[in-house]
Amino acid sequence: MALLNEDEIQEALGTVSDGWRQDGAAITRTFRFTDFVESVGFVDRLVAPAEELAHHPDVAISWNEVVVTVSTHSEGGLTAADFELAAKIDALV
Repeated sequence: MALLNEDEIQEALGTVSDGWRQDGAAITRTFRFTDFVESVGFVDRLVAPAEELAHHPDVAISWNEVVVTVSTHSEGGLTAADFELAAKIDALV
Protein backbone atom coordinates (compact mmCIF):
# COMPACT_ATOMS: atom_id res chain seq x y z
CA MET A 1 0.00 0.00 0.00
CA ALA A 2 1.34 3.41 -0.96
CA LEU A 3 2.31 6.03 1.60
CA LEU A 4 0.25 9.20 1.49
CA ASN A 5 1.94 12.54 0.91
CA GLU A 6 1.23 15.55 3.15
CA ASP A 7 -1.56 16.90 0.93
CA GLU A 8 -3.25 13.48 0.83
CA ILE A 9 -2.94 13.16 4.62
CA GLN A 10 -4.59 16.54 5.17
CA GLU A 11 -7.36 15.61 2.75
CA ALA A 12 -7.87 12.24 4.47
CA LEU A 13 -8.02 13.91 7.89
CA GLY A 14 -11.07 15.74 6.57
CA THR A 15 -12.85 12.40 6.11
CA VAL A 16 -12.64 11.34 9.77
CA SER A 17 -13.86 13.03 12.95
CA ASP A 18 -12.21 16.23 14.12
CA GLY A 19 -10.64 14.37 17.04
CA TRP A 20 -7.99 12.73 14.85
CA ARG A 21 -4.70 14.57 14.44
CA GLN A 22 -1.45 13.78 12.71
CA ASP A 23 1.34 12.81 15.05
CA GLY A 24 4.42 12.29 12.91
CA ALA A 25 3.98 9.13 10.86
CA ALA A 26 0.69 8.28 12.58
CA ILE A 27 -2.75 9.64 13.41
CA THR A 28 -4.06 9.65 16.94
CA ARG A 29 -7.29 10.36 18.77
CA THR A 30 -8.18 10.47 22.46
CA PHE A 31 -11.59 9.08 23.42
CA ARG A 32 -13.05 9.97 26.83
CA PHE A 33 -15.51 7.85 28.78
CA THR A 34 -17.18 7.95 32.20
CA ASP A 35 -15.10 5.20 33.77
CA PHE A 36 -12.68 2.33 33.26
CA VAL A 37 -15.42 -0.17 32.34
CA GLU A 38 -16.55 2.03 29.43
CA SER A 39 -12.94 2.54 28.32
CA VAL A 40 -12.25 -1.18 28.22
CA GLY A 41 -15.61 -1.84 26.53
CA PHE A 42 -14.67 0.59 23.75
CA VAL A 43 -11.33 -1.16 23.22
CA ASP A 44 -13.15 -4.48 23.06
CA ARG A 45 -15.47 -3.11 20.34
CA LEU A 46 -12.60 -1.89 18.18
CA VAL A 47 -11.15 -5.41 17.93
CA ALA A 48 -13.68 -6.50 15.26
CA PRO A 49 -13.00 -3.73 12.72
CA ALA A 50 -9.24 -4.01 13.30
CA GLU A 51 -9.38 -7.75 12.65
CA GLU A 52 -11.67 -7.26 9.64
CA LEU A 53 -9.13 -4.93 8.05
CA ALA A 54 -6.11 -6.86 9.39
CA HIS A 55 -4.87 -3.47 10.57
CA HIS A 56 -4.22 -3.04 14.27
CA PRO A 57 -3.93 0.23 16.18
CA ASP A 58 -1.78 0.99 19.18
CA VAL A 59 -4.02 1.51 22.20
CA ALA A 60 -3.34 3.12 25.58
CA ILE A 61 -6.02 2.77 28.26
CA SER A 62 -6.34 4.81 31.41
CA TRP A 63 -9.23 5.12 33.82
CA ASN A 64 -11.60 7.10 31.61
CA GLU A 65 -9.72 7.62 28.39
CA VAL A 66 -8.37 5.62 25.49
CA VAL A 67 -5.70 6.93 23.13
CA VAL A 68 -5.75 5.21 19.74
CA THR A 69 -2.80 5.58 17.38
CA VAL A 70 -2.93 4.29 13.83
CA SER A 71 -0.09 3.91 11.35
CA THR A 72 0.96 1.43 8.70
CA HIS A 73 4.13 0.25 10.39
CA SER A 74 5.13 -1.98 7.48
CA GLU A 75 5.16 1.07 5.18
CA GLY A 76 6.70 3.44 7.70
CA GLY A 77 3.90 5.99 7.69
CA LEU A 78 0.31 6.74 6.78
CA THR A 79 -1.69 4.96 4.10
CA ALA A 80 -5.35 4.88 3.09
CA ALA A 81 -5.80 1.86 5.40
CA ASP A 82 -5.12 4.07 8.43
CA PHE A 83 -7.97 6.40 7.59
CA GLU A 84 -10.28 3.51 6.74
CA LEU A 85 -9.67 2.08 10.22
CA ALA A 86 -10.03 5.51 11.84
CA ALA A 87 -13.47 5.92 10.21
CA LYS A 88 -14.55 2.51 11.48
CA ILE A 89 -13.36 3.40 14.99
CA ASP A 90 -15.27 6.70 14.80
CA ALA A 91 -18.44 4.73 14.07
CA LEU A 92 -18.05 2.88 17.40
CA VAL A 93 -18.56 6.00 19.51
